[in-house]
Amino acid sequence: MTTRGKIVIGLLIVAALYFGINKLIASGIVFKKAETQSVLLNSIELPAATGSNRANIVVPLAPMPGTAPADKGTKVVWEVMAWNSQMAGMLANGGPRTTTGSSMAANGLDLQIVRQDDVSKMQADLVKNALDLQNNPETPGLIVSIMGDGLPAFSAVQTQLQKAGTSLQIIPYSVGKSFGEDKLMAPKEWLDNPKVALGKTIACYLRDGDQNIALKWCADNGLKVNPDETTYDPDAVNFMAASDFLVAAEKYILGKPEERTKVLNGKNTGVKTDVVADAVATWTPGDVNIAKQRGGLVNIVSTKDYSNQMPNIMVTTKRWYDAHPKQVLGLMTAFAVAGDQVKSHPEALARAADISATVYGDQDKPGAYWLKYYKGVSEADRNGEVVELGGSKAFNFSDNLNLFGLDEGGTNIYAAVYKTFGDVQSRLYPKELPSYVPLDEMLDLTPLKSLQAQYKGKTVAPAETQQFAADDEIRRSVSKRAWNIEFTSGKSTFTPAAERQLNQLFDDLVVAGRLKVAVHGHTDNTGDPQANQQLSEDRAMAVQQWLQAKSSSAFPEGRVQVYAHGATVPVASNITVDGKAKNRRVEIVLGN
Repeated sequence: MTTRGKIVIGLLIVAALYFGINKLIASGIVFKKAETQSVLLNSIELPAATGSNRANIVVPLAPMPGTAPADKGTKVVWEVMAWNSQMAGMLANGGPRTTTGSSMAANGLDLQIVRQDDVSKMQADLVKNALDLQNNPETPGLIVSIMGDGLPAFSAVQTQLQKAGTSLQIIPYSVGKSFGEDKLMAPKEWLDNPKVALGKTIACYLRDGDQNIALKWCADNGLKVNPDETTYDPDAVNFMAASDFLVAAEKYILGKPEERTKVLNGKNTGVKTDVVADAVATWTPGDVNIAKQRGGLVNIVSTKDYSNQMPNIMVTTKRWYDAHPKQVLGLMTAFAVAGDQVKSHPEALARAADISATVYGDQDKPGAYWLKYYKGVSEADRNGEVVELGGSKAFNFSDNLNLFGLDEGGTNIYAAVYKTFGDVQSRLYPKELPSYVPLDEMLDLTPLKSLQAQYKGKTVAPAETQQFAADDEIRRSVSKRAWNIEFTSGKSTFTPAAERQLNQLFDDLVVAGRLKVAVHGHTDNTGDPQANQQLSEDRAMAVQQWLQAKSSSAFPEGRVQVYAHGATVPVASNITVDGKAKNRRVEIVLGN
C-alpha cells in the first residue's frame, strides 16, 4: 500500500472514531448529561414534576459558581453577622464579592458581603449610606441583615434616617432563619421547674433576638422579669448586659461577679450584692464555646421551639429601595434560586459553608465548622452533659410566601413576630424604646407579589411545613401559662374584652410555630360538677376553634389539643370571689 493510501485510511479511521464517540456521548450511554443544563440562575421555575404530587418536584443541581469576581452589575454592600441563616445568600454570591457563574451575577448585581457583628455600627452605616446616596445617587446601596424579632429595637435608627431625608425599608425576602442555634442555656433544673430561675441572672446582648427568647420563655411561664440590668431582684429573672453574643457566653465561662443594688417590690434597698451569670442567651458559636470551655448548661428553649421567631430580615434605606426596583427583584430572585440549591443539594450547602468561612474570617473555623453547626448536632459538653448545638435553615421562594402570608390561607407570620417582640421591648424598656416603627411603614410586599404572579401556575419548589399528629400528646413541656380570656358567665362565648387577649395569644403561638398547643379549660366549683366539666371543655374548644379560624396555616389539624378539667384543678380557694375568678381560666401549655 502506498504512503498516500495509508494516510487516507488513517484519516478515515480517525473520522470514524471522532463521530462515533461523539454519537455515544450524545446518546448518554457513555456519559449522562448533567442535570445542571435545566437550571436557569435568573429564574425560580423548575422542570415540571412527573405526576401531580408536589413531593415529586426535583430541584436539579445547578453549576457551582466560579471563584473569579464577575466585576459587573449594580454595586451593593451587604453587612451580615456571623450567622448560619445566610447560607443561601452565600451561595447566591459565590464569594465575598459576586463571582462569575453565580445567581447574583446572572441577576445583574455586584454584591460585596461584609461581616459586621455590631448592630449599632450597622445603624450608623445605614445613616451614612443614606447621606452618601443623597450626595451621589451612584453610591453603592447598603443592605444589613438582622434578627427579625430584633427589628423593632433596630428601628430606633428611624429618627436619624428621617433627618437624612429617608427611612428604613425592608427587602421583602428572607434568606433563612435560626432553627436551634439561638437559645437560652441554663442549669438543667430550669427545665423541670421554671420557677427556680427567679433570683437568677441571664447574660445576653440586651434588646435583641437572644434576649427575646429568654423574655418569651419567662412570659410563657408567668415569671417576673427585672428590666433594669444595673439592679438585682431576688423575686425576678435578672439580666446581665453584654456587648455581643460571644461576650455573653464569656461572662458565664469566666464567672466574674458584678456588683448590683438589691431591689424588693420595685424599691431600692441600698444593699449591695454580687451576681454572676447563671445562664446565657446566645447563638453559635457562643453555645459551642460554653459547652467546650465550661459546660454545665443545657438548652432550655431555642429557635427550634420558637421556630418562627428569628427569620433573617434584610433592611436598607427607602432612598435606595425606591430607586432600584429592578435590582431588588434581581436580588430576591438570586437568593431564591440559591435557596433551592442549598436546601436540595449537599454539595451546594458545602460550598455555601466554605464561602461563609471566607466572609466571617475566623481562622479556626473553616467551612466544615459552619456546615456542621448549620445542620445542628448533639455533643457532650465539658462535663459530659449532652447538649444540642447550632441549627439554621435556608429559605426558598415558597418559604417566603409562607413567612409573609402570601400562601393560600396563610397568615403574615413575620407581622406577628414583629408585633410580639416590639410590644415586649417597648413595655420593658420605655426609655430606650418608647415606640417602634409600624411594620407597614417599612414593609412593601409588592416585589414578592410580583414574583408570585410571574410564577403562578409554574413549577416551583414547595415550602417546608410542620406536620402535627392529632393523637401525639406533649411529652416535653416548654411552658405553661394561664390566660385571662373572659367568657360570658356560664357560657363558652367570648366577651368583647377577650379579643385583646386572644390576639396576643395568637401572636405568641405563631412565634412558637413548631410547638404543639394544649388548651386546658378550668372552672370554679359553682354549680353542677358535670356541667362544669362540659363548660370547661366548651371553653377550651372555643379557643381552639378561634385560633384555627384565624389561620389554618399557623394552626393546622393536630397542632391544638383540648383538655377539660372542670373544677378539679383549682389554683386558689373557691371560698372567695377573687379565688373563684382565678380558677375560671384557660391554661396554655406549649411543648413537643
